[in-house]
Amino acid sequence: MNKIVESKTEKVLLIRMLNSADVCAIGLPVLRYFKKNNPQAEIHFLTFGDGAELIKLAESNVHVKHVTQQQWPDDFFLAMESFLGLAEEIIGENYSQIVNLDTAFMPCFLARFLADAGEPVSGNYLNMSVQQLLQQVQNTSLQAEYVNSTQAFMASSFVNMHKWHGRWWQFDTEYEGGYPEFYLTKCCGLVDDKLDQGIVVIPDKKLAKKAKSNKVIGLCFGQSDDGYLYPYVSRLKKLLEQKGFVVWSDSDARDDIRSLLKMLKSSDLMLCKPSGNRWYAQAVECPTLLITGDSEPALLMPEFATDPVSPCMQHAVNENNFVTLECNCDDPEDLVESIESIFVHLEEQNHA
Repeated sequence: MNKIVESKTEKVLLIRMLNSADVCAIGLPVLRYFKKNNPQAEIHFLTFGDGAELIKLAESNVHVKHVTQQQWPDDFFLAMESFLGLAEEIIGENYSQIVNLDTAFMPCFLARFLADAGEPVSGNYLNMSVQQLLQQVQNTSLQAEYVNSTQAFMASSFVNMHKWHGRWWQFDTEYEGGYPEFYLTKCCGLVDDKLDQGIVVIPDKKLAKKAKSNKVIGLCFGQSDDGYLYPYVSRLKKLLEQKGFVVWSDSDARDDIRSLLKMLKSSDLMLCKPSGNRWYAQAVECPTLLITGDSEPALLMPEFATDPVSPCMQHAVNENNFVTLECNCDDPEDLVESIESIFVHLEEQNHA
């Protein structure tokens, strides 16, 4: 009599635990790549904070493992303890493949613990064993420089991960998808075609109604990766409204990812400083005008960008806040002129 063997579904765990905009730009295309290439596999995605909401919104049939703020406390030792507990949960799932795409210390610590425990881990991990790390913690020889420097603590099974540490945009070929494309195709060698970062949402009803007769512009200046916010939002909003544009701010979305995406979907243009808002806009096909500042546009590859400038001495974070120093932030009047030119350009493209 032949023995009946149960077919075991392959289970894959993908780890990307930075903010939801990062999950949108990097986690989502990797997730879709694995789904496409492993159609029979059960894909699980481990993420942090509101990244879970974004994955559920974009791919509702994926199993999301959600690490909360309480599970990743600021205290280093409490976080280690929490992640050790998380590792035990993961081991119990019997994954056939675990891929850590993260570059932060705790996810790399988690990956190393899982690898040391015999789990099938690939991607980024800590370059010392967990036993060594705990010994250093115990004898207080663990250096802060080690924990805070990715170049110091991270090893990787991705063969080109070393390229991630350099100023790649100065030497490498231009990547149409910016940093996510460089990271996933060049460093990780995972995604070999165009990144699928799109998210389907229903447009915001109020804005969609107004968009029938006026251009809608989103001002998403609530965050900035260069340490200081654009200072003239109120003036810019007023000038744009005087020109007949419908204008909204990211604060209107009240920190809700779904609401923000719906508002962007209803908009003709989004303005932001360097931040994850660029990836939200891209996900719903809303063109971006990047207020570049001191950043590198090649990282975000927006549709439109202002010229780079040095950090504003008046508005950049400094202890003395020297208001007498000259401001070199982009002038609101100049931005309005640029926006009008952008709409002329987009109109010409539509009729070409």
